[in-house]
Amino acid sequence: MSKIIVGLDIGTTKIACFVGKMDEHGKIEILSMGKTESLGVMRGMVSNIDKTVQSIKGAVKEAEERMEGGTLKIDTVNVGIAGQHIKSIQHRGILTRDNLENEIAQTDVDRLVEDMYKLAMPPGEKIITVLPQEYIIDSEQGIKDPIGMSGVRLEANFHIITGNIGASMNINKCVERAGLSVKNIILEPIASADSVLTEEEKEAGVVLVDIGGGTTDVAIFHEGIIRHTAVIPFGGNAITEDIKEGCSIMKRKAEMVKQQFGSAIATESQDSVVIAIPGLKGRPAREITLRNLASIIQARMEEIIELVHFEIKNSGYEKKLIGGIVVTGGGSQLDHITQLFEYVTGMDARLGYPTEHLSNANAEAIKSPMYATGIGLVLKGFEELERTTVVEEPEAASTGDVKTHSEKTRGSFFDNIIKKGIDWFSEAEDEKLKE
Repeated sequence: MSKIIVGLDIGTTKIACFVGKMDEHGKIEILSMGKTESLGVMRGMVSNIDKTVQSIKGAVKEAEERMEGGTLKIDTVNVGIAGQHIKSIQHRGILTRDNLENEIAQTDVDRLVEDMYKLAMPPGEKIITVLPQEYIIDSEQGIKDPIGMSGVRLEANFHIITGNIGASMNINKCVERAGLSVKNIILEPIASADSVLTEEEKEAGVVLVDIGGGTTDVAIFHEGIIRHTAVIPFGGNAITEDIKEGCSIMKRKAEMVKQQFGSAIATESQDSVVIAIPGLKGRPAREITLRNLASIIQARMEEIIELVHFEIKNSGYEKKLIGGIVVTGGGSQLDHITQLFEYVTGMDARLGYPTEHLSNANAEAIKSPMYATGIGLVLKGFEELERTTVVEEPEAASTGDVKTHSEKTRGSFFDNIIKKGIDWFSEAEDEKLKE
């Protein structure tokens, strides 16, 4: 059987587990999927370890049981990370090579990337991902793939994504307590972009907006390269809270009303249509017109879109994005959402479905935009697998124990600090017992 990759999307409203394999045409086939309600995550960050562990176990168990033959045992997963703590910075790295005769190899690129992981970060922050944007060889700019070229001075512009140490440790802890191991932690908007954007859109310039339950993730691409990322701390749950407060109803019923009748533009909804929401025991039903409901939704949605528009302007690429905006995630399923994006930003917009790189076998069951991140995590897993395979080929392996940059950084400075801390606590406990 071909290699299987598992993506685990730990979201604010749901935890979803996707199992996929690559077919002979290079497309991904999703073999199985499990989904449970997320009970311990707020705004993309773990707020309750035990509840999150239970939700992860439920999603993984469902994915295992749905697998044809029921023989699958999931043990390693690619996990997404999001939250308000995520930041991005631009940095340039330089590597001076010893030998001009030898071509630039993958090992040189890996050394350059590895150096970026050594950058000093503010207390409590760590580097999650380092993304090379473009390379410069002996002052020759705009090179996308330097491997095989000759040169002494290799430089690169990097897009570096940082996050809170505690947040990523909590994700690791939850996954490990659920009996799994983490292969890679991947920024969620980058995973979503892989599943819904075409290469043509990335080349032309496009904004991905992933509206989740707790956060709205933004990723901007231009000339095939990621240029800007941001996480906005509002999502679908903020709209649900507004409906709950505005209509004086329970949160669960507010969510149901939003999903069944929600529209992002008030003028598109009928003022004459009234929906009755059952009241609490012995109390009369609450009545609200569809237009009033849409007005509540539109007010919050406009605020989120304004924040997205600010990030687009802040990136400096506002006038260069021919591909416009692609909206995905669970929150993108509101009626007329793309029209509101076009109205507020003045840019073209379309809905993004995670079927771009899927084989047609079972795409119907999982084509909802809410699954963009989970399917993207599987795609990123295969990307990493291909990169590892290339680096471990005999020619490269002969130079020594060569690994990809993500494997090199695993077990490095950050992990050593944790290990030393654990050892210190163990020694202190032993001394206490001796006394």
